Order: sequence, then C-alpha cells, then structure tokens
Amino acid sequence: MTVWLGLTVSKSFAQEAATNEWAHGQVWVIEDARATQTYNAQTEVVKGMVEHGLSAITGKKTAKEAWLSLVNTQDVIGLKVHSAPGQTSGTRRPVVAGVIEGLLKAGIPAKQIIVWDRKLSDLKLAGYSALAEQYGVRLAGSFDEGYDETQFYESPLLGTLIWGDREFGQKGEGIGRKSFVSKLVTTNFTKLISITPLLNHNVTGVYGALAGMALSSTDNLRRFELDPPRLANAIPELYALPSISDKVVLNIVDGLICQYQGEERSLLHYSAAVNQLWFSHDPVAIDVMAILELDRQQKKAAAPGTRPIMDIYNNAELLDLGIANPDKVHIDKMVLGAERIQRGS
Repeated sequence: MTVWLGLTVSKSFAQEAATNEWAHGQVWVIEDARATQTYNAQTEVVKGMVEHGLSAITGKKTAKEAWLSLVNTQDVIGLKVHSAPGQTSGTRRPVVAGVIEGLLKAGIPAKQIIVWDRKLSDLKLAGYSALAEQYGVRLAGSFDEGYDETQFYESPLLGTLIWGDREFGQKGEGIGRKSFVSKLVTTNFTKLISITPLLNHNVTGVYGALAGMALSSTDNLRRFELDPPRLANAIPELYALPSISDKVVLNIVDGLICQYQGEERSLLHYSAAVNQLWFSHDPVAIDVMAILELDRQQKKAAAPGTRPIMDIYNNAELLDLGIANPDKVHIDKMVLGAERIQRGS
C-alpha cells in the first residue's frame, strides 16, 4: 500500500470491481503522460484511457462488456458535461468522444446518446456541435427543455424567481419554494454519466459530479447559491432526488488539465497538465479527491487557496450518496505508456 494525494492506494480494488461494482469510496485513476501536448488533448491516447478506465471499474475484459454492464441498448443515455468555461477549461471533447465511441461500439444507437449541460448555447460555443455531427448524437440543454411539474425538491426557503424558472410570474402560497427537475432529465434519460473537468469552484471546491449534476438538472437555484450554508444542504438533497441519482451509473473526471484558479474563466497560467482520467460510481469520493488535487496544485504553485464548503460532501455522505472522508477513499491507479502498463502499488 502507498499513499497518493493523501489517500490510500490499494492493488486489490480493480479485482474487487467485478463483484462489488457499486461500492462507495472506490476511484480508479488512469494516467498517460502522452494525453496532452502543450495543453491540447491527444484524442487517440485519451480514447485508450477511457477504455482502460471502463475495464478497470467494471472488471470486464472488453470495452463492450464493460459498457453493457452499465447500460443496455434500450437506454437513452445523457452525458453530462461542463461546457460554460469553453473548450480549454471545460469538459474536453476528446474525453466525451471516447465515451461516445465506446457506447456506439457496445451497440447503443447514436440517437439514444445525448450530450447535455444546463444551456444548449454553452455546448455550441464550446464546440460540441462538431462532435454531435461527427457521431450523429444529440445536444440538449436542461434549461432549454423546460421543467417537469411532477418532479421537484421543496424547501421552506423562498426563492426570487427569474425568467426560465417554472413558476416565474405565478402568484400564490408556496410559489418559489420548489426547485423543479428538467424535463430533459425526467422524461428523456434512463441513464446518466457525469463527465466533469478538474476545475476549481470557490464555493463548492470543484465543478464536480455532485454540484454539476444537481444544479444543472433543476431550477430556482438563486435561493441557495446566495446562501452557502443552505447550498450545503440543497446540493446533496437535489442530487438525491430519484429522478436524478437513481439514473447515474458512472462519474468521470477529466483530469487531463487541472485548472486550480479562475472558475468559469479559462486561465492556462493557473493550470497544470495532470494527464489523468478518474472513474468512480461514487460522486462524493471523486469530488473530494478532486478538491484535494486542486488544493495540492494551488500549494505547489503558491497560488491563493480557497475554502470550499465541505459540508456539501459531509451531508451527501449522510444521505448515503458516497464517502466524504478521504481516509476511507480507496484509489487504484493505472499508469499507461508507449510500451507498458504499470499498475499503482
């Protein structure tokens, strides 16, 4: 056993995946130094990393078997990306391309694969239209699709509704207490895959699996975003809605480049090439891992640190969404190279 990023690394967890795929607290890391060149993702290398990651997390020998252990050919699969920061600092298209190619090879029809984020306009500005055209998949924005009146999260805290919120313009008792789930999530998707960048956020710590999925799936969010303690309760409770959490089968962190300052702005001078992809069924563990790596990179660069609300992740653990204690997160690391594969020990 060794220690990596302050977390326990174990050889055995890839083997355990075959019998314990959905256990909390397990994260697989695939690293390849060839994955980026001058901050540009190398598409073919990244696709190979995706295949190795799927094999590791599922314990299956082939990519097709791996994907079909998570989804089936009747599923409509939503690939949740983070596109607002653009092509460089958001979820990188080669990572998404690797996922799409794997799904297509597993027999998932292209029309049943949807790359989505909160706003369709952000996806287009980040260059995802070319990806959709290349593979014949669809793009969609949860905001653009509207919200489902039957699926919601209710809180006593009243919100100031804005245009686009489902109850905007309505009057009456209880108006503004509900956050509705997008119709895109409730009526379109049967399975969800989160693909998030290793990008800092000054409040949540990272634009990660928990916050990314919860906040992009629902409306009436300003009431939480302006009140950090309430946000710490809202994010895990939103994520825990069955129409969201029950559909999530995989979390991937695009750790090719770690941007440790700047949030939504693309700032390569506050970035480091990490050349990794992370895979987990546990959104809490993978987010906590990301926060630790961002903190490590900030300290390494002597850059100003942040103080994220870790209660988000502690509360998520209380809801049995995953493991928030770093000492209980287990990492299996696989290093790929031109001539060999080396497993972490």
